Amino acid sequence: MGPGALKNILSDLPQFEHPDLLVSGSGMDDAGVIRLDNNVALVQTLDFFTPIVDEPYIFGQIAAANAFSDIYAMGARPLTALNITSFPTCSLDLEILRDILKGGADKIKEAGALLVGGHTVEDKEPKYGLAVTGVVDPKDLLRNDCARDGDVLVLTKPIGTGIITTAAKGDLAPSSALDEAVKSMVKLNKTAAEVLAKFQVNACTDITGFGLLGHAYEMALGSGVTMIINSSRVPLLKNVSQLAGMGLVPAGARRNLEFIEEQVEWEVEITPEMRDILNDPQTSGGLLAAVPAADADEIVSQLHRNGETAAAVGRVIRGRPGCIKVK
Repeated sequence: MGPGALKNILSDLPQFEHPDLLVSGSGMDDAGVIRLDNNVALVQTLDFFTPIVDEPYIFGQIAAANAFSDIYAMGARPLTALNITSFPTCSLDLEILRDILKGGADKIKEAGALLVGGHTVEDKEPKYGLAVTGVVDPKDLLRNDCARDGDVLVLTKPIGTGIITTAAKGDLAPSSALDEAVKSMVKLNKTAAEVLAKFQVNACTDITGFGLLGHAYEMALGSGVTMIINSSRVPLLKNVSQLAGMGLVPAGARRNLEFIEEQVEWEVEITPEMRDILNDPQTSGGLLAAVPAADADEIVSQLHRNGETAAAVGRVIRGRPGCIKVK
């Protein structure tokens, strides 16, 4: 579902308010947060989807890593997880389901969380994901609506997973490119979050279905600022530019572009391929953090030392709320 359609649906739902409800679905943040006491808040999220790779075990890993990202984006520590599964038991071998769940379980262990149950329904196609609960001290809670003028935008993973997996469905993605994309998608944002926790982070989100520009737009709009994205500094997965140039772009990228089109100012040098890449819907993408400029270089350096493909990709300035300038 495109961001525009989702926004329209959510706008019709009743709003819930409570003094301890710190973050709810009425905003554009990554997870819900409710305060239990002065020192502990629960962070809750849910995510699941259909397979984007052929190997069941790897699909389970990707889906689980993707679900955990919302917890890390809020500055929280994952505590428990529940499996959410749909599966066609009449047409697919149950060993496939076992491998999917095994992939998810291994990623849950890696995150340091506990699997406490789940629910499975019969469906025409497999779907898998997690409902994850984390904990955070309310004073350490990260949100996506507090970016400040002068902040630098740091991205912790390369983008392009949607384009590569779309190409792979037609056997048009080089094996090395698909391998690199899978390696990125199965990687938890745990290490990146641990590095960011050492510094002041004014705003944070994870890059998933709305693409880099869509999630940057949410952060810019919520924070009441304009953002500049330097496209040449955005790390890309292998062969993404070539595949985008061949037109191997998921439909979601075009929907994302349509949704934010009026908010984006493109320099004339930005190619159609780069516009598609910056709007490419990501699965298990990296974190986008708005950090003080004085800390940005050291944050990127520490991320690199810890094995992350990170880069400073833009900055925050005063201007029209939600505006994204792509250079």
